[in-house]
Amino acid sequence: MSQRPVFAEHAPGSPLSVHSLTVAYDHRPVLWDVEYDAPNASLVAIVGPNGAGKSTLMKAALALVPLAAGEVRFWGKPFKEVRDRVAYVPQRESVEWDFPISALDVVAMGTYRRLGWFRRVGAKERALSMRCLDRLGIADLGSRQISELSGGQQQRVFLARALAQDAELYLMDEPLTGVDAATEESIIRVLRDLRSQGRTVLAVHHDLSTVPAYFDHVLMINGRVVSAGTVQQAFTPETLRTTYAGRLTPMERAAHALSRMAKGSTP
Repeated sequence: MSQRPVFAEHAPGSPLSVHSLTVAYDHRPVLWDVEYDAPNASLVAIVGPNGAGKSTLMKAALALVPLAAGEVRFWGKPFKEVRDRVAYVPQRESVEWDFPISALDVVAMGTYRRLGWFRRVGAKERALSMRCLDRLGIADLGSRQISELSGGQQQRVFLARALAQDAELYLMDEPLTGVDAATEESIIRVLRDLRSQGRTVLAVHHDLSTVPAYFDHVLMINGRVVSAGTVQQAFTPETLRTTYAGRLTPMERAAHALSRMAKGSTP
């Protein structure tokens, strides 16, 4: 039996460590040999062009898509051992909003893991859920059907559900896309509160002009990591040019290598 690789160079205390991660769809790599350690108590923007693998990185970390190589650790452990400590906010477009459920009930879903399978949501959990809605300025919408809400309101509801989980690490896929200025301000205020509480937030983000104002760390990817670190150090004109200049040349070589492997030939 082959022994699993050990990645001793990564800090076990990091809330998210990505080790030699490769993800491929139809034998074409979307992410290639990604190495990354997320800092504690920070707001991290994940930026890159469309198709760069930003959403795939989050899904791979959460075991929602298979890995071609490498592994992901949360505080040095696999996701299944610490899933209660991690919250995920998917893209709003990926959610079925026609399901007949109230905003408050959606938020209460964030308490399910602490309750267990056989306990029903009670007054304590509903009160917590209402407080989470209130933090995002939409407590008055708790009884409304989720399908009746605007896009920005739906986004706030999903963020409130993540807050109800009381997680230590939050992975958010485009939480500010398609929201109005008031909603954006409300969301950023909540993210800063989480950071002040020692939590870490990784958010896929598209508005490059607001990265320095909203985030203190950045992970820039285009198939692989281009730059990572504090915004002051890693978010520079040079790294922006590299990140948005198109696919990195190693990606095409990786695609050919994976294709040959799938056909059973040697690279």
